[in-house]
Amino acid sequence: MRFYNHQRQYYCGIVLHVKTMYVCILDGAGRVLVHRNVPSTPAAFLEVVAPYRADLVVTVECMFTWYWLADLCAAERITFVLGHALAMKAIHGGNAKNDRIDSHKIAVLLRGGMLPRAYVYPAAMRSTRDLLRRRQHLVRKRGELLAHIQNTRAHYNLPAFEKRLAYPGNREGVVEHFPDPSVRKSVEVDVALIDQYDALVIDLEVTIVREAKRHDGDAFHRLRSVPGIGKVLALTILYEIHDITRLTASRNLRPTLG
Repeated sequence: MRFYNHQRQYYCGIVLHVKTMYVCILDGAGRVLVHRNVPSTPAAFLEVVAPYRADLVVTVECMFTWYWLADLCAAERITFVLGHALAMKAIHGGNAKNDRIDSHKIAVLLRGGMLPRAYVYPAAMRSTRDLLRRRQHLVRKRGELLAHIQNTRAHYNLPAFEKRLAYPGNREGVVEHFPDPSVRKSVEVDVALIDQYDALVIDLEVTIVREAKRHDGDAFHRLRSVPGIGKVLALTILYEIHDITRLTASRNLRPTLG
């Protein structure tokens, strides 16, 4: 685990929500300079940090709302550190918890050099990485539908399908495999949804591959040249790892791909 341990004049810990954020700013001696709730808007953030931004470091936990604040800090040349949410929970866990308390604890961790860092993924590739994760979500939903068809067949002890239903060409006659009209209708819905997921996944893959070639075409083609690495795995490695030098040991790879 990497920790932020650079000396600054001011340290800002934020508990960030969709509509509001609780801001705590400490000086180098640990005195509280700001400790209040403000709207989660660029204007409100810049206003509250304005007196301290000359030598300020800002941190939030790695939750789903951090993108805009990281990009704003980058545009305004304010040092931004992303806190590793899981590790921070282990460090600042306590019985008394609210946004006021947590924002102060985050600022204290930052000032004390004990803030575990997460990777601030580059904004230029972030949306494509999220699109790749969206593809994974759709593939899982498609898998649930395929499993439902197989489970339904098992419920009624019907003969096994001769071919894998994951391939579109093997689904002909699947609906007719079930004699009961209501069960047949249920499977018909499953098959229709699977066909839609197939089309959506293919369309997403075309877009993601196009973006991968634009972002780092050489790396993508080198990954594809490795035996056993196909298109999807190459995309996953490219977008989930991104910069291999940020992984200090092989044990860091599993959380990265999670």
